[in-house]
Amino acid sequence: MAYSDFTLSELLKIFDLTIKEILDLFAAVEEVECSEYLAFYLKENIALAVAINTEKARSEMIIAPILLEVRRRLNYQVSLFSGVDFNVDNERGLNGVCDFLFSRSTEQLFIRAPVINIVEAKNENLKSGFGQCVAEMIAAQLFNEREGNGIKTIYGVVTTGTVWRFLKLEGKVVHIDLTEYYIKDVNKILGILLTDFQQ
Repeated sequence: MAYSDFTLSELLKIFDLTIKEILDLFAAVEEVECSEYLAFYLKENIALAVAINTEKARSEMIIAPILLEVRRRLNYQVSLFSGVDFNVDNERGLNGVCDFLFSRSTEQLFIRAPVINIVEAKNENLKSGFGQCVAEMIAAQLFNEREGNGIKTIYGVVTTGTVWRFLKLEGKVVHIDLTEYYIKDVNKILGILLTDFQQ
């Protein structure tokens, strides 16, 4: 098995998880004004990414620029990885490639603890990405514990680039925000992503 093979219902049984579906989980988070550069870049490229309509195009033209803006706003004190192998526990299926992940470490040559945020890109169906994203979040939790950095909360995102859904894992509880955020709400999306690092 690999991250992409998991469904959410399988994860609940295998890892003894509880799901809490919450409307407006991040409602209290304040918006963060995006830079002129990001605003221009998105204006120039969203239509193209949507027209091409592949996961790769959406990742490169919408998702990555937003994540790079987060890294810049955090003064490059976090590392951002794209398309990396994150093999934590092969026997339990916690292995495979993560679309994007953030660590609070500044080390960029390899992944170091603590991994704080997993971003899973999907071309169409967000719900289908929940299993994969939660599996990657469990792996991040285990990875951090093994490295002696058992932070309390791991955050996750499943996104098409134009629609964003946010999750968080605390212990054995997965919180899934029922609110969908659209790319026109990029300031709110940035606010939520930046809040992940302030907890």
